[in-house]
Amino acid sequence: MNYAATIANRLELNVRQVEKTIELLESGATVPFIARYRKEATGSLNEVQIAAIRDLLIRLKELDKRREAILSSIDEQGKLTDELRQKIEAVESMTDLEDLYLPYRPKRRTRATVAIEKGLEPLADSIMRGVLPANATDDDLQGARDIIAERVSEDAAVRNRVRNVFRRRAMLASALARGVDGNDERVGKFESWLDWKEPIAKAPSHRILALFRGEEAGVLKVHVKPEKDDECIEAMTSRVRPQGRAGEQYDLAVADSYKRLVMPSIETEFRNQLKEKADREAIRVFAENLRQLLLAAPLGQKRTLAIDPGFRTGCKVVCLDAQGQLLHNETIYPFTSVREERAAVAKLEALAEAFQIEAIAIGNGTAGRETEEVVQRCHFKNKVIAVSVSEAGASVYSASDVARREFPDYDVTVRGAVSIGRRLMDPLSELVKIDPKSIGVGQYQHDVDQKLLAGSLSDTVVSCVNSVGVELNTASRELLSYVSGIGPALADKIVEHRNRNGAFASREALHDVKGLGDKAFEQCAGFLRVRESKNPLDRSAVHPERYALVEKMAASVGTDVQTLMKDKELRGKIRLEDFVSKDCGLPTLQDIMKELEKPGLDPRAKFEVFEFDKNVTRLEDVQPGMVLPGIVTNITAFGAFVDIGVHQDGLVHVSQMANRRVNDPGEVVHLHQHLKVKVLDVDLRRHRISLTLKGLE
Repeated sequence: MNYAATIANRLELNVRQVEKTIELLESGATVPFIARYRKEATGSLNEVQIAAIRDLLIRLKELDKRREAILSSIDEQGKLTDELRQKIEAVESMTDLEDLYLPYRPKRRTRATVAIEKGLEPLADSIMRGVLPANATDDDLQGARDIIAERVSEDAAVRNRVRNVFRRRAMLASALARGVDGNDERVGKFESWLDWKEPIAKAPSHRILALFRGEEAGVLKVHVKPEKDDECIEAMTSRVRPQGRAGEQYDLAVADSYKRLVMPSIETEFRNQLKEKADREAIRVFAENLRQLLLAAPLGQKRTLAIDPGFRTGCKVVCLDAQGQLLHNETIYPFTSVREERAAVAKLEALAEAFQIEAIAIGNGTAGRETEEVVQRCHFKNKVIAVSVSEAGASVYSASDVARREFPDYDVTVRGAVSIGRRLMDPLSELVKIDPKSIGVGQYQHDVDQKLLAGSLSDTVVSCVNSVGVELNTASRELLSYVSGIGPALADKIVEHRNRNGAFASREALHDVKGLGDKAFEQCAGFLRVRESKNPLDRSAVHPERYALVEKMAASVGTDVQTLMKDKELRGKIRLEDFVSKDCGLPTLQDIMKELEKPGLDPRAKFEVFEFDKNVTRLEDVQPGMVLPGIVTNITAFGAFVDIGVHQDGLVHVSQMANRRVNDPGEVVHLHQHLKVKVLDVDLRRHRISLTLKGLE
């Protein structure tokens, strides 16, 4: 198979672009590296397009591997004709390939094989020719029909005709599973789907996953098929259908073939397709949420006091320096008595002064709002900002091997508080230490294809880390492991080298790391920053392979690189066309000029302080009609969840996003967005809050 041509056709790209991308991928280049530093080769394809090429290439190779196995199997059976080989070699989908293999697939004993063993194949052939022997018994006719039914079910053309009917007519339907009592406590979660029906073409991903989850729980029975069998059976009936009594036997065989063999098989196929479609959409939403979370605005290097709130067990307090290193930890108990509350306020004021605290990070879980109120009663000598920080996944981090390596002498409560503080300072650096599935921004993440989910989330983390860039001398091994071309093993070696020999003086010093060869250096160097390097380009995203070129550009206007980076007027005198070469075109040159202007610019937004309504701290305080400040915490296919500060996120349903039809909530809101929402309804029993954005745009 010509992979490049096939991929280019399916993705609507230029064949040459795809050929060069495949060549780079197979040479070991990563997606971020290709997108950033090989624009001339790929025609400036972006990361999404390059990843699509990579994924489709993998699937096509799997198809060819299966194709070879099938050809070998049929050949071993002595049944591989030139015509069959041509058909098998021509198909471009796994479904079509398996259809062609179906008649030759080794199978267990079936009703048809039993009938063949009884010598009834000639009778089946006779019926197909339109001749029904007068002496055929009922048992013989049943056996012949079994043979015909299997033949029909294994006919690729017949199966495709049934698929076409399914595409037009199939319904996604659910009902209470047999044997489940309507009073079963599990039923409540799925009460909306106890008698559901809709065309498969209109079923949204979140509903598909909800129905299948109900089936997995044993509460629902889900079907994916046309409501009536007639059109499918008619589509299966051969155009050379025998006449007379033989035709009657043929019709019985076809009806049996559909109900017993074809329909269950095609239904499974369509169920799998629906599940895959729903999985991909849920994973897309999860990955986009994760991207927004990882690229959330960092507070930056500020001396931070972090609090992991708790009522009974107290609030764990830690003080961190501007680099996030733990300086002090203790526990306060502001909720046990008035006396202890006063002591807690005094302690926080003292710690803020002693450690010159600039910001306070407060976990947003249990007792979070109450802890905010305690902090608000403090009188700090210097200006201190207080910020509510998501705790999602903090407990996972605190009990992880990563946390134990970082803080072997501290318990999980201290580690959790440190994580909360560091998340405020730099969300990306801290969140890469946690399995993305534990961060809490997904939709049905436990129900989707876990391999597909892991791959997509890993791609997202890699993309985010490399788009921001990583400081070589302070990055954790976890952060380094996501840098293009590095991975966990090399990250360990970089950290070991750094610990043993001190800070890296330059990017070039990476060559001293044992095991980090030229290819790895090529892939990673441009994404690493060495802010204390004597070479100013080491602080930028300019790749070392272009340093000589930048020096020529500087020389062309009579200056050095450092001066060129500081002087806008000098940069304006450079004619980029003079520096175009075979492997370095205008796209790369323009990227270089942007970096010279703002070296190592962080693409993340500027941090903004947010405050909840001080009068609304409990669910009972929320009333319909209120307009409240909130933060978007999760985005799904059916709407967005917003934290309004009462320990229970409210839902802005997709229908309440705007005064227009909204198909994707991500078009209207983004994760961690600060906005105003209006309360529509409060259900205290079920702890549900309905919100709207209408009229507040």
